[in-house]
Amino acid sequence: MAEEKLKTLTYRVLRYTPNLVRDEWVNIGVILEDSDGGRRQARLIEEPAEIARVRRLHPAAEEPILRSLPADVDQMLGDPIAYAKLDDTLSNVIQFSPRKALLAEDFDAELDRLYRDHVAPPRAQGRAGILENTRAWIRAKLSDVFRRHRILSKMEKSLRVEEFTQKGDPMRLDFGYRINGTRGFMHAVSLGRDPAQAKVLAYTAECIRGKLPKTEFTAVTEIAPASENPRHQFVARLFEEQRIAVVPLNQIEKFADSLRVRINY
Repeated sequence: MAEEKLKTLTYRVLRYTPNLVRDEWVNIGVILEDSDGGRRQARLIEEPAEIARVRRLHPAAEEPILRSLPADVDQMLGDPIAYAKLDDTLSNVIQFSPRKALLAEDFDAELDRLYRDHVAPPRAQGRAGILENTRAWIRAKLSDVFRRHRILSKMEKSLRVEEFTQKGDPMRLDFGYRINGTRGFMHAVSLGRDPAQAKVLAYTAECIRGKLPKTEFTAVTEIAPASENPRHQFVARLFEEQRIAVVPLNQIEKFADSLRVRINY
């Protein structure tokens, strides 16, 4: 890696600390930012399995705080004044590790690595160090594929949807792109672990189509919907009604290659 390509970044780890006296905590997220403050982004636990892990470690964990935290932090990151007061604004049970600096070439890849190293559960992991078949696992696979096909840098990541739905909507779509006036959106959906995410995506797609004339949506799943699985078929019918294409991970290489051609056209 050429030294001139490296950028200075800083990060902090967010810790859930239910008992300050005992000084016990569990890592629940990371915040990464450019040294010049030009870009900052957080990645926090959001999957049901991740929150359940915190509950196993701390049975009295305040689940409402954990579920609302990604949206709260995300809103603060977009407001320089609020971000400067972030340490004072968060609940007492949410603490920061000391700020640390590092050199990296790719901001998004580094955020993924920090999350894997500091937050992702240490057991029952997939190859990337994340629980298999979760949305985070699918999303990590997508990032790897898009990076290899050299289109990740041309895509938008973690897109806010509140401008299309309602103010305060915490939903973020994983990836977005633009092709000749058409807005494309992609989102990871775990059929096995969180099929309810499909209803959220369907609602979001309907809202966006009501405000944008040309759109296309793709849901990326860990496997193809099984014909004998009623939940899978519910998701498949829902996506068909909302004109959301379904691409299982075993077809994502072909999809990425086709998308690369269209984006570079």
